[in-house]
This record gives sequence, C-alpha cells and structure tokens, in this order.
Amino acid sequence: MPELPEAAIVEEKFLAASGPGGQNVNKVATAVQLRVDVFRLGLPPYAYAKLRELAGSRMTAGGELVITARKFRTQEANRQDARERVMELIARAHERDARRIRTKPSKAAKARRVDEKKGRSAIKAGRGKVRIE
Repeated sequence: MPELPEAAIVEEKFLAASGPGGQNVNKVATAVQLRVDVFRLGLPPYAYAKLRELAGSRMTAGGELVITARKFRTQEANRQDARERVMELIARAHERDARRIRTKPSKAAKARRVDEKKGRSAIKAGRGKVRIE
C-alpha cells in the first residue's frame, strides 16, 4: 500500500484514549487524531466524490478527513493504524462503480402488476361494512 504524502497531513494530535486500560489509559496520551487535507492529495474528481461519500461524518466542511485511532496501547501503533485507515479509504475511493444499465419492464410484467393491483383492490373493497338493503 502506498504511503500517505506528508504534505497532505494537516495535524497529528495525541490524546487520551477512552475505555479500558487502567492507569495506562489515564496517564498516557496514546490515541491519535489524524487530520488530512483531501485537496492536497490530488485526487481525480470521481475519487474525491466517492471519498466524501465513504468518509461521511469524518469529512469536515473544509475538506479535511479526520481519523481517530485508539485501538492499540502505543502511540506508534495507533499512528500507523490511522495512516493505514486513511490509505484504505483513498484506495476504496479510487474503485469505480459498475455503470448501471437501464432496463424496462416487459409488457407481460406490466400486465401482471396491473392484475395484482386489481386483485388487491377487489379484496380491500370486500372488507367494507355489510349493509342489508
């Protein structure tokens, strides 16, 4: 997997991780928050659009991708994990979706649909109150 360009990294901040871990978690700032400027990556338009979609709430309005890694007990392992996750997202953004081929229902399929609707309508019409005349 290719390396993340250093020019794209805006900020790499270490913070205290949450969750189990006892004193280690309380004392040592091992979690990593990595901020990457997506515009500096030089992505083609289709990849940028897909990256925005894949990133969801991890992408800021200013075009920064924010990844937080807190899986491991050491800063270096979390740092590597964050960078790998960014590269994985970028790789997935470069994958193009297959073009959708538009299809049209056949006449028989349309007729079946209308017949089913008429049958359902008849069932529902028969559910009304019974009136004696």
